[in-house]
Amino acid sequence: MARGELAVVGGGGGFIGGWLAKNLLEQGYRVRAVDIKPQDEWYQVHPQAENLQLDLKGLENCRRAYKGADRIYQLAADMGGMGFIENNKALCMLSVLPNTHGLMVAQEVGVKRFFYSSSACVYNAEKQKDANVTALKEEDAYPAMAEDGYGWEKLFSERMCRHFREDFGVPTRVARFHNVYGPHGTWDGGREKAPAAICRKVIKAKLEGKHEIEIWGDGSQTRSFMYIDDCIKGINMITDSEHVLEPINLGSSELVSINQLVDIVEDLAGIKLKRNYKLDAPKGVAGRNSDNTKIKQLLNWEPNTRLRVGMEKTYRWIHDQMTSKVPVGAR
Repeated sequence: MARGELAVVGGGGGFIGGWLAKNLLEQGYRVRAVDIKPQDEWYQVHPQAENLQLDLKGLENCRRAYKGADRIYQLAADMGGMGFIENNKALCMLSVLPNTHGLMVAQEVGVKRFFYSSSACVYNAEKQKDANVTALKEEDAYPAMAEDGYGWEKLFSERMCRHFREDFGVPTRVARFHNVYGPHGTWDGGREKAPAAICRKVIKAKLEGKHEIEIWGDGSQTRSFMYIDDCIKGINMITDSEHVLEPINLGSSELVSINQLVDIVEDLAGIKLKRNYKLDAPKGVAGRNSDNTKIKQLLNWEPNTRLRVGMEKTYRWIHDQMTSKVPVGAR
């Protein structure tokens, strides 16, 4: 048990950060959640935690946020789905600041663990040109050809974690997230990812009686999607491990196409829609999947929530949001 240690979650007002703060409280940690957004825009606010609105791009704000921390979970980043990251590369790159300043403060305060949330967007784009992609192993990040903007920011920060561990003894742990989804996340506004966006579009079509849907690309793009419960469990296992020193995949290995994802949501909604393909929309790489060999070897576990199971929970939550008058911050 945590025995009252202080865990600080950078990005604690975000989707994953909100779930992580909840879990850490349940484990017995004292929790400080920090986010740039006003609290009425946080996805989850936990009264038992200390909740601060701070911009972690600033070094002094990081010092305030991480003062007295035993553990730092650095999830704060300016990011979103493919539509956002393809059109906001400079904003994504600026996330190197909370990462770097966070590591500097972690060294100053002598944290017991520094967890950094990286992304599958670090992987070499040349290995992701086919929808029938070979699952990506950790070493496939090199030679480097990451997603422009967001992916390079993540890859650079992975290296910072490595060098702070090797040179200064900061006990860093890095996980490469593969498309996390679930309730209490972004589902509209431009930053949402494919599972939430498709749920919103299908629900909207059903509510309005307009039985058609716009799909970005031709629908053949393949991905794996990890349910939030698996993500939180993986964060805990990776952070606590004495053996996971290098960046490691944290994602489902259940590969599906976007068309198949739409099939699942249509089935949940009990409707069939005409599909209109927007071929000039941002659609990312042709295929991306997680090779989970390493996480199974080191932790004897991998994310294993079946996509349909997680999507049903996500669909129901988004449906409730769309059919009730809920303030944006409570979504």
